[in-house]
Amino acid sequence: MPEEEVAANPLLATGGLPSFDVIAAEHVEPAVREMLAEQQAALGVLEEDVAARLERGESPGWEHLIDPLERIGDRFAAVWGVVGHLMGVKNSDELRDAFEAVQPEVVVFGLQLGQSRPIYDGLVALRDGPGWEALDEAQQRIVESLIRDARHSGVGLEEDQRVRFNELAQQTAELATNFSNNVLDATKSFSLDLAEARDVEGLPDNWLEGAAQAAVEGGIEGATAEGGPWRLTLDAPSFLPFMEHSPRRDLREKLYRAYVTRASEGEFDNVPLIADILAVRRESAGLLGFSTYAELSLDAKMAPDVGGVEALLESLRVASIEAAERDLEDLRAFAAEQGAAEAEDLNLWDIAFWSERLREHRYAYSEEALRPYFPLPRVLDGLFALAERLFGVKIEAADGEAPVWHGDVRFFRVADSSGEPLAAFYLDPYSRPAEKRGGAWMDECVGRSRALAPRGSDVRLPVAHLVCNQTRPVGDKPSLMSFNEVVTLFHEFGHGLQHMLTAVDYGLASGIRNIEWDAVELPSQFMENWCYQRETLHEISAHVETGEPLPDELFEKLDAARTYRAGSDMLRQIYFGLTDLALHESYDPTSDESPFEVQRRISAKTTVLPPLETDRFLCSFSHIFAGGYAAGYYSYKWAEVLSADAFAAFEEGGLTNDASVREIGSRYRDTVLGLGGSRTPMEVFVAFRGREPRTDALLRHAGLRAA
Repeated sequence: MPEEEVAANPLLATGGLPSFDVIAAEHVEPAVREMLAEQQAALGVLEEDVAARLERGESPGWEHLIDPLERIGDRFAAVWGVVGHLMGVKNSDELRDAFEAVQPEVVVFGLQLGQSRPIYDGLVALRDGPGWEALDEAQQRIVESLIRDARHSGVGLEEDQRVRFNELAQQTAELATNFSNNVLDATKSFSLDLAEARDVEGLPDNWLEGAAQAAVEGGIEGATAEGGPWRLTLDAPSFLPFMEHSPRRDLREKLYRAYVTRASEGEFDNVPLIADILAVRRESAGLLGFSTYAELSLDAKMAPDVGGVEALLESLRVASIEAAERDLEDLRAFAAEQGAAEAEDLNLWDIAFWSERLREHRYAYSEEALRPYFPLPRVLDGLFALAERLFGVKIEAADGEAPVWHGDVRFFRVADSSGEPLAAFYLDPYSRPAEKRGGAWMDECVGRSRALAPRGSDVRLPVAHLVCNQTRPVGDKPSLMSFNEVVTLFHEFGHGLQHMLTAVDYGLASGIRNIEWDAVELPSQFMENWCYQRETLHEISAHVETGEPLPDELFEKLDAARTYRAGSDMLRQIYFGLTDLALHESYDPTSDESPFEVQRRISAKTTVLPPLETDRFLCSFSHIFAGGYAAGYYSYKWAEVLSADAFAAFEEGGLTNDASVREIGSRYRDTVLGLGGSRTPMEVFVAFRGREPRTDALLRHAGLRAA
């Protein structure tokens, strides 16, 4: 690419934050290809240097091998990572086409890097050489992780096996992209326009306003919250409140059936993709010497083996199954008391509705009644105040100081108590179903690194993306958050804190890097616990009209309801985790059994109301088929044990004892948040807690008892 074209392409800019405001689909192909050419050349130079050193009998040093590897990976991420981020938050046909055009070339480079024999030999020589003892613990862990990753990338395969492994890697990348796109397209392709007042009876005002706005955006002029029409979609802020509040059982059934069959037929059919993904993964694992993909996955995780995961999930299943059965009986009994015709035949599309009615009856509040107390600006202020109390950091808005990809995106800076800059982050809070994938996530924009520090700086500071899909503002009101949306924001902020408050200067182990996947949810789930603490709720709540914080009476009800249906909620996660594990461990893709039969087999012991015969939730299970959770969905529960036990340290010290909270918070920052991937998760946990984790706190928080 000529010099002037390089300069003109915003994706290739260096030295600052991405130019999100001007990056377009047309920039992707030329920028990615230019970047790949540069990094392939850099890799070639590095391989020659390492090979020459080995030829001379020298062991390459850290500065000869690891620092150059970090620079190559960082430049790759600076371009391809931005493209991947935009695929999640600003998806379009043009961007997809560009992404898919260069994805095979990206995969080839990743395999070339992972399978480089000179690099691998250099890593082994560094580990086995005379300079090994001079490296600190974090450096040694990085080298050992790189060696393991190279083996998982196929560096040790014979030529014919490597060719096949690389073919499978290309297929995996393409299948995952297609799976994700199908889920997004299937979700946004469904809508139901409701025109009669009886169709929206019982729906809260906030939902009516949003549904009317969706109708207008969908091309129906003149829609109003009072008169409709109202557009119902499968996007979470539309789907969930409707299932909880609509007395129209027929419409709930229609919506539920559409939701659990998303991306399972027609133009956006993920059924064949699931079979292909599982087959490709199993074959890839076999080439690497693993009997199943689950064994390969767990080889790089905290859990010891599949049996260890199954033992944990089984212990939690036994502790929650009877409670979940009682939850269902309670709903049936309550529906019968209310004279509901469906009481004897309660079905899956009735659970959310009657759960919310019973919650209102028992605790005298509804989820929707809480929304006015949680306007987003107030929640953010309270969240940032909590971060200052716990970790001694100050967070300030810096909107306008960084380019953004959408007008709703905010930008914030993080500093220590003295004002010294530590990090920054973007916040993209609202649902945009036409272009933004569902769920919520945190991802890196820039990682902390001493080797890549800008000129004149000691270290490059980290920057994070925090992405949610909460309810959008309507009219002149701010976004009024459901309590679940508040918890989700705290969750993602917890991930962000681990990325931003890392004290590790080696880029390959700073923040969330090099942390075993089943431990990475610890800081996110830890932050969720603070949503049930009185002082925190006082700080994050202010009624949108009166400014009054959440009343103590409502807090008491919310706190009492914390364990409401905890058995059902726990069992649901175990159902997902065991299904994922079975598909990647015991399931044979060449057998006559289908993945959906595996799902139903697992559901027989992990659900109290079995899924429909037509249920195809696997077709939208992006976590395991298009995300990083394949044979790892159990990580949520594994890490929840760690996070509950970590929060218990604050409970033991007294949640209202400021001195204790600050002291324990400082220790948590220095260990869980600060050490990142520089030490094993167990070592980090023990450094914070003084012992190995226990399940007691998790079961206590859920109101359950060990079996």
